[in-house]
Amino acid sequence: MWRRPNQVDLFFSTLTRRLLRRGQFASRDELAAAIDTFVLAYDEHDAKPYRWIYDGSPLKAA
Repeated sequence: MWRRPNQVDLFFSTLTRRLLRRGQFASRDELAAAIDTFVLAYDEHDAKPYRWIYDGSPLKAA
């Protein structure tokens, strides 16, 4: 059964796409510092409520 993603799911998706997928980190501390920096920058510039527009109706293939 499909469920609607919540804001936490969407934030972690953004974090993965923008930082983690291509990131190379030499240590756990470096990874933690990169995540902290990302979160602070995201909160400052990009954070806004997600507007969910999908109503749950079946999607049609083009």
